Amino acid sequence: MAFQTVFKRYELKYMITYEQKEKVLQSMEPYMLLDDYGRTTIRNIYFDTDNYRLVRHSIEGSGYKEKLRIRSYDKADPDSTVFVELKKKYQSIVYKRRISLTEEAAMKWVLGELKCPNKNQISEEVDYFLEYYETLHPVVFLSYEREAFYSKDQSDFRVTFDDTILCRREDLSLESEAYGTLLLPEGMTLMELKCSGSIPMWLTHTLSEEHIYKTSFSKYGTAYKMMILPEQYQGGAFICQNSYLKDYSTPQSLPLSV
Repeated sequence: MAFQTVFKRYELKYMITYEQKEKVLQSMEPYMLLDDYGRTTIRNIYFDTDNYRLVRHSIEGSGYKEKLRIRSYDKADPDSTVFVELKKKYQSIVYKRRISLTEEAAMKWVLGELKCPNKNQISEEVDYFLEYYETLHPVVFLSYEREAFYSKDQSDFRVTFDDTILCRREDLSLESEAYGTLLLPEGMTLMELKCSGSIPMWLTHTLSEEHIYKTSFSKYGTAYKMMILPEQYQGGAFICQNSYLKDYSTPQSLPLSV
């Protein structure tokens, strides 16, 4: 199966209720279709340095952000196809490079135990990234239930809905079950609009009518603030663990996007 390996697009995020999701789905029906995978449990292993340099740099609000993860679209085994993804964001544009490997080869490559068996420009970019940051290792497992929709007109416009977002710091394997700490309050969904250009007018009207506003949200950044930062700064001087989860209707209450 052929997989897209290079992405350049805007990724706009919205925190919505289940009721708002139903309204958006109704407006999408004439224009978009659910992809062939249907509702999928996506698993991710995020990599960072010993001092969490990547996520801290992102949270600080830099105009340039980058991260490395290994992703599977189902519970993996050593021979399953997974994706090593290098994702960067600069001036609101997301650039993603990914390479498909078996789960065993992907983990061994990123951990420095073997060279990438598929040598190409993307693998060279990842190799440079691994060499530059030196101490990259698995730090967080993140999973979520995703529904992805594509446009009937064959444009690159896509809409995804993520819920049941779970994170944990142990059992960091794509071969494991999806379990962990919930990142979102009950009844909330993360909607993402992915496009290289503008949002269709029909969807713009729906967002306005339903008072749905663009916000910033990072799954890994939120996991870091909830699970890792409190351990680093015991005493709570730097962040209240759940303060940014109180009100998803206001963009200011959410962590920055990675």
